[in-house]
Parts: sequence; structure tokens; C-alpha cells
Amino acid sequence: MTDSTPPLIDARDLSFTVGTAGGPVNILRGVSLTIRPGESVGIVGPSGSGKTTLLMLLAGLERATGGALRVAGLDLGALDEDALARFRRDRLGIVFQAFHLIPTMTALENVAVPLEFAGRRDAFDRAAAALQSVGLGHRLDHYPGQLSGGEQQRVALARAIVGEPQLILADEPTGNLDRGNGTAVMDLLFGLQRDSGTTLLLITHDAALAARCARQIRIEDGRIASDSAVLAEAA
Repeated sequence: MTDSTPPLIDARDLSFTVGTAGGPVNILRGVSLTIRPGESVGIVGPSGSGKTTLLMLLAGLERATGGALRVAGLDLGALDEDALARFRRDRLGIVFQAFHLIPTMTALENVAVPLEFAGRRDAFDRAAAALQSVGLGHRLDHYPGQLSGGEQQRVALARAIVGEPQLILADEPTGNLDRGNGTAVMDLLFGLQRDSGTTLLLITHDAALAARCARQIRIEDGRIASDSAVLAEAA
């Protein structure tokens, strides 16, 4: 990817402040970063440093209180809630630590939901193919309560990739899994990202997991403390 390629994420001096009974709390304090299409980026840092808040801003689930943010060419600060919902549906895949599956829907139905919202007539065919790609072609008709934790996270991963997103945001995706299942899920995630060329932003406390990304950004106290790409350029 050349430097002339437009960035997929362009954040400039982002801040996020919340009001509390004790006064305002600054969670993000002037975060600026550029992420280009196809990059895999690990976001690390101590608890409370602002990692998940940054992901929420990138997903349009929270609004920055200062700075500017463009994702996939869109100014997120200028979008209303309906436009942000369409942005998430059409451009993003999100994987959380909690699986967020709908318990009354089968695996196939859970994965098909975003495509149905988009009006895709092939929603169930594509959902079946996505489940097949994560090794769950034999579990299409099973409900979340009938699946193991690792299988549920695979369903969540299939749901995240089924719309062929430009960007996958993953927040501690192995946090509720044992090591074996966590490794299997991450092998799938990195393989899918590599094969599709999708940009991956991974929040994790696991240094070994972050090291699998081509680039690592460390956040401390709401600021970027280090960026491996910047360090590499300076070397």
C-alpha cells in the first residue's frame, strides 16, 4: 500500500470527555492516527487507558467531544444516527468480548441479520457460506445456548465478516474463551483478514496476540504513547 492511498481511518486530535458528579473526566486526550486499507493494527494499553472508547468512536457508537474523525471517507461527526447505523451496516464488522448473539435465533439467522437489514435477497446463502468459512457449516440450525463459547464467538465472527466490511473492529475477542478456543478464533480472524484484505483493528491486553498484528499502538492515559509504524519510520 503506497503513501498516496487514502487512509481508511483519519483521526485528528480526538478527545472524549464525560461529565461526572466530581467534574469532567477526560478519557481521550488528543489522539491522532492514520490507518490505511489492509493494515492489521493492535491497540494495547492498561485498563482505563481509553482503548475501548477509541473503538466506540471509530464505530460511531459514541461521538467525540473534540477533534475530527473520518472513516472510509465519511466524516462521522457530520452523520446523524440513521446515517451512522448505515455506516456500521455497510462498512464495519464488529466483534466484542461478549458474543451479543440473539438467543432466540439460530446461528444462521444471527449471521443473516445485517444482510436482511440491508435488503439482501441472498442473506441466508451468504450467511451459510460465512458460517462454513469459520468451520460451523454443520451448526447452522443450532441456537446460541446449544453452542460452546468458542462456537458462539465463531458465529459472531461470521456475522462480522458476512457483509465484506472495509474495517473489522475487535475488542478483546478472546476475553471469554479458554486459550485453545481463543487461539483458534484468532487464527480464523487473521486468516480471513489476510485473505480479504480487510483492515483489522484489534484491542487486546494480550501482548502475544497484539504481536501478530503488523503494527502496534499503545495508549496510556488517553494518549498514544507509542506507535510501531512511527518508530519504524524514525529508525
